[in-house]
Amino acid sequence: MAIIVNLDVMMAKRKMSVTELAQKIDITMANLSILKNNKAKAVRFTTLDAICKALDCQPGDILEYVKDEE
Repeated sequence: MAIIVNLDVMMAKRKMSVTELAQKIDITMANLSILKNNKAKAVRFTTLDAICKALDCQPGDILEYVKDEE
């Protein structure tokens, strides 16, 4: 996958647990875990917006494009 989710890095920088973030953005722990572990195929802009508000960051702090090796 070319898009890497660095949610765990931002959560560590903000000293926020998965449980705390899930509660703040009103998402299940299971869905947040899927996103955090790069297993998600998509993310809603409303979810990304809520994450950025909760972690006081930009989408680029969470999402990273990595060129696929051919």
